[in-house]
Amino acid sequence: METFRSLVALLARRVAEQAGDRAYVFVSDRGTEEAVLTFRQLHHSASTLASRLTAAARPGDRAILVFPPGIEFMVAFFGCLMAGIIAVPMMMPRRNSARDASSAILADCTPALALTNSAVALRGDLQARFAQESIRWIEVDLAASEDVAVGLPEPAPDDIAFLQYTSGSTSAPKGVMVSHANLLANLEMIRLALGNTRQSTYVNWVPLYHDMGLILNALQALYVGATCVLMAPNAFMQRPLGWLRAISHYRAEVACSPNFGFDLCVSRYRAGQMEGVDLSSLRIALNGAEPVHAETIERFVETFAPHGFDPRAMYPAYGMAEATLLISGGSRGGGHVTRSVSRTALQAHAAEAPSNAEDTQVAVGCGRALTGERIAIVEPERRTRLPADRVGEIWVSGANIVRTYWRNDEATREGLNAQIAGEDGPWLRTGDLGFVDVTGELFVTGRIKDLIIIRGINHYPQDVERTVQSLDGALRENCGAAFSVQDESGEEALVIVQEIERTARHSIDTETIMGRIREAVADNHELSARHIALIRPGALPKTTSGKIQRKLARKLWLDGGLEQIG
Repeated sequence: METFRSLVALLARRVAEQAGDRAYVFVSDRGTEEAVLTFRQLHHSASTLASRLTAAARPGDRAILVFPPGIEFMVAFFGCLMAGIIAVPMMMPRRNSARDASSAILADCTPALALTNSAVALRGDLQARFAQESIRWIEVDLAASEDVAVGLPEPAPDDIAFLQYTSGSTSAPKGVMVSHANLLANLEMIRLALGNTRQSTYVNWVPLYHDMGLILNALQALYVGATCVLMAPNAFMQRPLGWLRAISHYRAEVACSPNFGFDLCVSRYRAGQMEGVDLSSLRIALNGAEPVHAETIERFVETFAPHGFDPRAMYPAYGMAEATLLISGGSRGGGHVTRSVSRTALQAHAAEAPSNAEDTQVAVGCGRALTGERIAIVEPERRTRLPADRVGEIWVSGANIVRTYWRNDEATREGLNAQIAGEDGPWLRTGDLGFVDVTGELFVTGRIKDLIIIRGINHYPQDVERTVQSLDGALRENCGAAFSVQDESGEEALVIVQEIERTARHSIDTETIMGRIREAVADNHELSARHIALIRPGALPKTTSGKIQRKLARKLWLDGGLEQIG
């Protein structure tokens, strides 16, 4: 693949080679095409916007991108790149939400501009909010325009393309300063890992302010010259099978989702709605952004194989904003790797064969280090490298690793430029726990900060949460949090917070279900669930990609901020 100095040069190449090809298509929740941008139109609109941006702000100023689902976001993103303005993708601020990260992001990046579309510009609450911050609004539209020769200097490889704010699942959001060089390095790594070409049409519902939606879908498709079909995230949440219908209609090769998205497709499966849907074109069904579960993959394969889904397309992967995006993955058509490990040994940070059926846990491999990248498993306190099959912190090194957080020297030094004892660096400390087997396959086991340690024994919260949610259909899947708090005597006590399905809110016997939860947790994990809070649907805090914010859930529980059912 040709090497580029910047994403601006990449887009110029797409225009030179395939100007009339469709770069982005936005489809409604009913599947009709609402907007289309060819590579030429994207370049035209972004160039026009860039000339407006240079009149409104200086290179290096920040612009927040606040868009509802659609393709104006991509125009805004490339307009910023062309003008040398640092783009800051942001979730649409919620009305009066205390759990919104937008205030922290605004305070951190101090933007000069807010880019949005005409629909959002009409929202008075946002106008008032940004006026307080003295941020200038600029509306972005898709109006056809003559290509504007703005004569702007092309960005250098080390120039910052955008700030990707971390999801904040265990801490306050941090601005990852992603350069053009980081992006282009990771986009090439992704191309090699996924085996994508110009024919590899994508269908994506993950929001564009999220790194999986922006880099793995929208920018990766542009990188190889493929079409990216975009859908609204809330349309997917309400009708997940619409995603699969779009994959069939566009003969898409690539589709990416966090684990819960595959669960959602299975739970909402209706044979009548899948009539005529053919998933045989799909080559990569990438599962990442949160823990990948073996039973999710099994159920998805079982449900959709009759509709042409090839089990070898299932592609577990691992990544994070600080690595630009992707850290590890398998090979196209290689299928996924699972391994049965001892639950007891895992609590002692070792991956060993289980002693019996009760001791068995199935771990899913997330592939191997990408081309030009190194992965190490490190003992986090002593910072020494661990051998195969030992659980430690996952550290990563490569050209895709970002070296600086925005205005956060301590986190930059500790997290992005760490050293392994006796080795050269620098390394990214992911904060995630995992092990690498003798073949180099990476297995992610959890987050260091989420680990529950009771009486000196380690417990992974997601294992406890899965035990709870498998008990009864009334307990919402992927909507529970397990964590520990100190009791009066200073001992750690287990707390379980769990959402109840909307349909079961008034019929559920809370005392009985709590008794069953306590029994199952004691049987499976030898833990006493001291406190159980059953809450309404949607009350549990999550990040934009659907990760449980256990730290925030713990704070809300301690502050009495979770309204309980029954």
